[in-house]
Amino acid sequence: RRHVLEASQQLTEIINSETSAESPEPSEEAELANEEESALHCLWVDKFTPRRYMELLSDDYTNRCLLKWLKLWDTVVFGKEKAVKKAKPSAEAHPPFNQPKEQQNKWKTKVQLTEEVLEAELDQHKRPKYKVALLCGPPGLGKTTLAHVIAKHAGYNAVEMNASDDRSPEVFKTRIEAATQMKSVLGANEKPNCLIIDEIDGAPAASINVLLNVIHRKDVEGEAAAGAGRRRRREGGLLLRPIICICNDQ
Repeated sequence: RRHVLEASQQLTEIINSETSAESPEPSEEAELANEEESALHCLWVDKFTPRRYMELLSDDYTNRCLLKWLKLWDTVVFGKEKAVKKAKPSAEAHPPFNQPKEQQNKWKTKVQLTEEVLEAELDQHKRPKYKVALLCGPPGLGKTTLAHVIAKHAGYNAVEMNASDDRSPEVFKTRIEAATQMKSVLGANEKPNCLIIDEIDGAPAASINVLLNVIHRKDVEGEAAAGAGRRRRREGGLLLRPIICICNDQ
């Protein structure tokens, strides 16, 4: 055993001396080799995690709904006008004579109802009606992965925070405002942030109230008083970035 340990120590010293003698700037081949080696030693959940939208194995309806909701922010975030869908000539234009209108609305599927909610008009600040999306389900379902992939797919920089870590409402408020109001520093290719709040069910009630205040904050126009203007600046501006919350217990 002692001989084996001595031999392995000698080999380690030889390898270390060879690597230190090489040039300090690694070549592209060496970098690729390092990436492959790190891929061999990383966890399978990291190695095989979805990187693109088409690689997602979660529920397709949920994926499309979340992506559609995130695209509703394009007008206020990216300055893109919302595409106006042409009215389809459907059975609604010529309903059957024997069915009243109330009964037609009663039997709409979940998909149709969600489509109607997502097709709702934007508010006066060109934001969607619902400012926050909530993903809920058991652990390991792929909620966090879905949020990150969808945010990247829609052109955002995903900023994740854990609600159960930041117990203080002041810290929680600071982190929310930093993620939703400040631009990400990514050089020339800077992207707007999309805030992902994990374990929102573990946050205290005070932090939830802080989040609700940020969501429902209104931009009071025409305030002439300087004091009121200072107060509004201190409280922060309107929420102009999407927030995705994740929980296990709805």
